[in-house]
Amino acid sequence: MTVVETERLILRPLTGDDFDDYAAMMADPQVAGGLAEPVGRSPADAWRSLALFIGHREIRGYSHWAVVERATGRFAGRAGPWRPHGFPGLGVGWCLAREHWGKGYATEAARATVAYCFTELGAEEIISVIRPGNQRSVSVAERIGHRLLREIDYKGGPALVYGQQRP
Repeated sequence: MTVVETERLILRPLTGDDFDDYAAMMADPQVAGGLAEPVGRSPADAWRSLALFIGHREIRGYSHWAVVERATGRFAGRAGPWRPHGFPGLGVGWCLAREHWGKGYATEAARATVAYCFTELGAEEIISVIRPGNQRSVSVAERIGHRLLREIDYKGGPALVYGQQRP
């Protein structure tokens, strides 16, 4: 299983052992409310969401990783490549527990994911789907080299597609 390391983070496969931390992150309305993929906030919803990412890895061979602080070993969130059935392209996504916002972890994990998608997955284009009004994610997308490509209807609501081509 692929593990990616950055200066401050370890990106490793999500597992069932991450459930408690994952469920706590997803229970936060500010975290769950900013996601392009609508997710409920109950433990059962978090379980299904975590299982979706683990199952995606089994089907596609890649998925979001657990984002772990190198210095402390603490779970900080999830990030990684993503392309479930019906998704408009190979995606780069991120979601961090609120106590880890403002540390630059989303940008660091997303940059590592961009590199992984181009070098390991051979992608020609990568995208990020972001709900309008999620300025924090728009800022991360722009910092990793994405630009606004188009607006779409996604999962019953408007979404912005940011992205970039292979360098």
